[in-house]
Amino acid sequence: MVTQENVLQVILVALVSYFLGSIPTAYLIVKARRNVNIFEEGSGNMGGTNVMRALGPVWGVFVALVDMAKGIVAILIARAILPSNEPLSTALGGFVAIIGHNWSLFAWLVTGILRGGKGGATAFGTLIVIAPLQVIAGFLGVAGLILLLTRYMSLAVLIAFSVATVWVLMLIYQQLLPPEYGIYIGLMFALIFVRFRGNIQRLLDGKERRLGDRA
Repeated sequence: MVTQENVLQVILVALVSYFLGSIPTAYLIVKARRNVNIFEEGSGNMGGTNVMRALGPVWGVFVALVDMAKGIVAILIARAILPSNEPLSTALGGFVAIIGHNWSLFAWLVTGILRGGKGGATAFGTLIVIAPLQVIAGFLGVAGLILLLTRYMSLAVLIAFSVATVWVLMLIYQQLLPPEYGIYIGLMFALIFVRFRGNIQRLLDGKERRLGDRA
């Protein structure tokens, strides 16, 4: 619950989480390695999968790991700023970090457009902090299986987040996780699907790129 005493802490959590999430990892890496704009490469998305197309799998994985770390660090900092209400600080810090990644202030300063990635890696980073180990293992197992069978990264992400969301909501219902996480996981799930709506349409049309395909 937000009180008059902690409202400034809540605002600080939101600001720090947004700026941390806004760090344009993919843009900086591709610019440094090839001096090109990631928004003009491949799918135009500022994420690890597009970096794989631009620089290869090693750099793509590196970018994904850094983007995951943004979600983890945002929550840890949020908890330090607002220790009196850890569920609130966790949910707020994690969600705003994803917002920052998807609509990056730094990318806007460079390109003039408020844009970013799709938030999958950053959202998964927040899950690492929020969800029990079995949920994380289940997420990775489902994502890995779908990717192995189809080579559709977007499909793997969507199905894995669907499974993780239902699992977390079940744990909340069983009172094994704070109820605030329910609001967070619902908003995160909705945001993932909104950001992947283009991929969903391409999957339905049979036009989605598979992992490893040239852009």
